Amino acid sequence: MALKRPKADAVIIGLGWAGSLMANELTMAGLNVVAIERGGWRDTSTDFPTSMDTDELRYATRRELLQPLSVETMSFRNNPGQQARPLRDFNTYQFGWGAGGAGSHWNGMTWRFLPNDFQTYSNTVAKYGKGRFVTGLTVQDWGVTYDDLEPFYDKFERYAGTSGKAGNIKGVIQPGGNVFEGARQRDYPLPPLERTRAAELFDIGAKELGLHSFPVPAGNTSGAYVNPLGIHMAPCTYCGYCEFFGCGNWSKSSPNACILPALIQRPNFTVITESEVMKVNLTPDKKMATGVTYIDKQGREWEQPADIVVISAYQMDNVRLMLLSGIGKPYDRASLTGVVGRNYANQTVSGAGVFFENENLNPFIGAGALAQSADDYNSDNFDHAKLDFIGGANMLIHSTNGRPIGSANVVPPGTPRWGSEWKKTYKDSYQVGNSIYNQGNSYPHEDVFLDLDPTYTDRFGRPLLRVTFDWNENDKRSGHFMADRAVEFGHAMNAKMVFRNEPTAKHFSPMDNLSSHTTGGAIMGDDPMTSAVNRYLQSWDVPNTFVCGASAFANNGGYNPTGTVGALTLWAAEAIKTKYLKSPGALVSL
Repeated sequence: MALKRPKADAVIIGLGWAGSLMANELTMAGLNVVAIERGGWRDTSTDFPTSMDTDELRYATRRELLQPLSVETMSFRNNPGQQARPLRDFNTYQFGWGAGGAGSHWNGMTWRFLPNDFQTYSNTVAKYGKGRFVTGLTVQDWGVTYDDLEPFYDKFERYAGTSGKAGNIKGVIQPGGNVFEGARQRDYPLPPLERTRAAELFDIGAKELGLHSFPVPAGNTSGAYVNPLGIHMAPCTYCGYCEFFGCGNWSKSSPNACILPALIQRPNFTVITESEVMKVNLTPDKKMATGVTYIDKQGREWEQPADIVVISAYQMDNVRLMLLSGIGKPYDRASLTGVVGRNYANQTVSGAGVFFENENLNPFIGAGALAQSADDYNSDNFDHAKLDFIGGANMLIHSTNGRPIGSANVVPPGTPRWGSEWKKTYKDSYQVGNSIYNQGNSYPHEDVFLDLDPTYTDRFGRPLLRVTFDWNENDKRSGHFMADRAVEFGHAMNAKMVFRNEPTAKHFSPMDNLSSHTTGGAIMGDDPMTSAVNRYLQSWDVPNTFVCGASAFANNGGYNPTGTVGALTLWAAEAIKTKYLKSPGALVSL
């Protein structure tokens, strides 16, 4: 029989960005909140001190901050006709491990999705007609608009201390920013990071092609900053140890640096670490949640009763927990019915490797989101009238790091993987090599979904999550088009060598590590027949359960998802505070 804790006003599953933001908002509103985190506690001053060696082998290769595959994995296949197999090595799916979640080890690119990303279906039909959709695409609007979320994007950027340059303030275009972005009420809280030589070369290419170059909005502080919770952050030192590393300098936006120091001091907040939630408990009629069941680090089973349940783990964990708990109807590929597991999306990646002559790019001077970008070919920022696909990609060049192990792959194709020739080529390439990286829209397809594996189970005997994914025809056409653009860009930058990269020309493999930005599976929308949660991230079926994270995205934009995860979570928290608590029940009437 399970042990039982005192009832809470709200229980939060997972303490990454979404869970931390939700806990912060609900505790400030006076609710008694319990958060349950599968990994351990992580504190900036003790887990990421500046005196600790930033060991590339320990963190970037062996990935100490990521969830161990011995704790959890998933199975993968390209199509429904294949037998899925478990992933047993680190791959493109990068689950966080411990308080802060993936927000502890991310790079920090803090984008706002474009207005069209939230209304791709209706905008495409209005502009190009329904015939523009590739057969099998399940594109739909999100149920919210950019204008709905703009104040919450702004709030997240203030919490996170985002560095950047606005491109559109109240409808007035701002020189030097992203001219394609949705209108914002004010600029970022901090100015952009310092420019690099790679950024200057990118500007040369953009100007040659008539494109618009701007600095990527960064969760790396360009100066000293105090956020709205009174937490002090220090200027980034451009050490290049962001991705897969914690930041001991208080310079990288993370729950550990920006939210948890204030949250942990509140008497109405409790965190239970090293404990795994097994399921959300439901009433016999399955119409309300009563709390959760979890296993602690001693292997004991506990019940945490609560009036509100917030599922805010990694995107895939959110979907799996809903399936294991019986919340919502699972997606069925044969009948094309059901919603949980539907509209999974990845990121359509392409690009080009570029190598210059007589340059010193000094890649060791870097930051996780130190990059220069152009948005001219993203989403519907360009005319698709004569094209046979929708969407596109954000184009950028990174100056994230020059770490020696990872940089060993920055050599021209065909270079031996070892030996004297590899050593010489690596030495010659280190200062002159980089890439044009196209981070593309990904639109869902009926053959792409998440479900429970019928064969493989976890250490508790529960089914693993099964991923069924391959590039659809829209991905292939978009990826091909954008690879052409990257090659053009490389030549416009006056690169000596340009090498095309078109991953969509072959089957997708999670071992290629193209992008960790997975979305969907528990998407939001206006119709319970095609969405798992409503516009406030509230379950259609269990109204006291809210599901926060990239699992809610109806499609993937050409950007990193974290800024939109933050905005959606704050939007949902506001709805809980101002609507749900006043009148518990469904927030959207059908």
